[in-house]
Amino acid sequence: MIEWHIQSRAHACQQSGRQFHDGETYHTLLLDTKAGFERMDLCVEAFKESGTELLSKANLVSHWKGVYEAPPPVPPDAIRKDDAESLLRKLLERREERHAAAAYILAVMLERKRILRVKGQSRDNGRRIFVYEHPKSGDLFSIADPDLQLNQLEAVQCDVANLLEHGLKDEMAAVTAVAAAVSEPTEEPFNAPSEIPSLAPA
Repeated sequence: MIEWHIQSRAHACQQSGRQFHDGETYHTLLLDTKAGFERMDLCVEAFKESGTELLSKANLVSHWKGVYEAPPPVPPDAIRKDDAESLLRKLLERREERHAAAAYILAVMLERKRILRVKGQSRDNGRRIFVYEHPKSGDLFSIADPDLQLNQLEAVQCDVANLLEHGLKDEMAAVTAVAAAVSEPTEEPFNAPSEIPSLAPA
């Protein structure tokens, strides 16, 4: 099971059904269920009614407040190179294990740029699962820690740089190289996002 995906912010309270309006404060709860992470977006009134009960749930991972921003008009299609955020979204949509390391590095890059924020983490079958939020869009990104080793970082960074420069259409050579590097044994683990050396900006 690939433990990484995107969950979009609801545009209406998931308890009352009332549409959120631009600038409205809302509550998000993140629950760990058998099917994976489940988010609930509630208006302030609904949270006042059932918040105490929801916050007492044993499977609650995290809770936070946000400010709803109405989605902007969809811009016309444009041909452009991928930036870190759009590339991460494409990788998560594909949900392919071969992209796990690149997605993880991109998420850490975006966290350092304060585009994403860590909202919670849990463990599934021994793997750490990080939950990032995009504050502006409200989207949640669930990404598994691939347990990278220090001697694998250079190959993964080259993979990310290649994807950012050329996009997914030219990914095969980079993916092959990073897959070979990840398969090499090592005794020095790499586990924490803070240990990632500086990366060139997207």
